[in-house]
Amino acid sequence: MPSFKDVFEKYDWEALKADIYNKKAADVERALAKTNRDLEDFKALISPAADNYLEEMARQSKQDTLQRFGNTIQMYAPLYLSNECQNICTYCGFSLGNKLPRKTLNPIEIDKEVEAIKKMGFEHVLLVTGEANKMVGVPYFKKVLEQIRTQFANVSMEVQPLDEADYHELIPYGLHAVLVYQETYHQADYAKHHPKGKKSNFLYRLETPDRLGRAGVHKMGLGVLIGLEDWRVDSFFVALHLRYLEQTYWRTKYSISFPRLRPFSGGLEPKVEMTDRQLVQQITAYRLLNKDVELSLSTREAMKFRDHVFQLGITSMSAGSKTNPGGYAVAPESLEQFEISDERSPQEIAQLIKSKGYEPVWKDWDTALEYVTK
Repeated sequence: MPSFKDVFEKYDWEALKADIYNKKAADVERALAKTNRDLEDFKALISPAADNYLEEMARQSKQDTLQRFGNTIQMYAPLYLSNECQNICTYCGFSLGNKLPRKTLNPIEIDKEVEAIKKMGFEHVLLVTGEANKMVGVPYFKKVLEQIRTQFANVSMEVQPLDEADYHELIPYGLHAVLVYQETYHQADYAKHHPKGKKSNFLYRLETPDRLGRAGVHKMGLGVLIGLEDWRVDSFFVALHLRYLEQTYWRTKYSISFPRLRPFSGGLEPKVEMTDRQLVQQITAYRLLNKDVELSLSTREAMKFRDHVFQLGITSMSAGSKTNPGGYAVAPESLEQFEISDERSPQEIAQLIKSKGYEPVWKDWDTALEYVTK
């Protein structure tokens, strides 16, 4: 049975870091001159040496994105169902150690949240919970999917990693995509940030995309929490993971997100600061490596930054996001998972996108075309 663990264990973090930081201008130029790039080229494109070539990277990235995806930006909204969590995570407002009122939406509350999201125009929704198997486990997910699936063209989930059999169970209920972030591929630092709970099992989380691939999920999202460790090395591991998954589960589609550590109740300062310029470098490097992968930017990022960077390789954006259960209509005062930066309405974001010559897309896929009710 294939496993990314076997690939991952061939790499040494410090040796890889030295390799990336030792890349020269000639390596970057060689990578930019190619049309089909490999992981060695990617190392050059995320290296400090590539900083002087950012304008050319952005130009090529924009061109590649337009050729593959056209001038469209997919719009989506997160729907936070619960802030219950059994894990201690040093960077998260929902962490078990944080003293906050816990809330899990019931069916009536979910209907109210769905109504509010639909009124904003969204057809793609991302269901989000803390990681609490007993309160918000597979039975709860089944009920929610069954309740809302006719309301949206596309339903994704960002919840705790599940077993392969669990994903098999959820797909017939309309589950289209699953986002699961490794947080960091640095195993020792991962342990430091996840001292308690099921999430402390680094390898179980690492092999979640394998379980998703074997279950046959339509799309999966990858990423790390930028700020926990060196972003360049973590970026390489995401790229390595993506390459492995595309070769192993070639029927599945993939996306990458770029969450930077944001303030929350309890606070954790980033170990490594990433500048806006470096985030542009990261985004464009992924596009130059892979012309087909979807790249997503959330409301974690500031308004001015989002206004410009979405044209350089991004294919999907959230808008009007609330990161607390019931945040749209039921309980807007409840504690957020993290603070958002871009608080503009979906209509304002859509107008911005149009003003730049792009088309906001509210619906580009309907799960009814693929799945039938169980």
